[in-house]
Amino acid sequence: MHRLPASEPGKRECQACLTADRTWTRLVVCLTCGWVACSDESPGGHAKAHYEETDHPVVGALDPGSTWRWCYVHRRTV
Repeated sequence: MHRLPASEPGKRECQACLTADRTWTRLVVCLTCGWVACSDESPGGHAKAHYEETDHPVVGALDPGSTWRWCYVHRRTV
């Protein structure tokens, strides 16, 4: 079993949405580097854009107590 290194989430806001004066539906955190971005359900979809730029494959929910994780490579929850 491969384990991802622990990363601390950044600010609980999507910087790309703030710059574009957009709102987000939900925020997720990159489990590789801690980058926080809006989810695919949000108009910007900046978390997926982060994956496409960096190849960081797994994001997690920022919701308190959530264990939800999404893998962009396999396009499924993990």
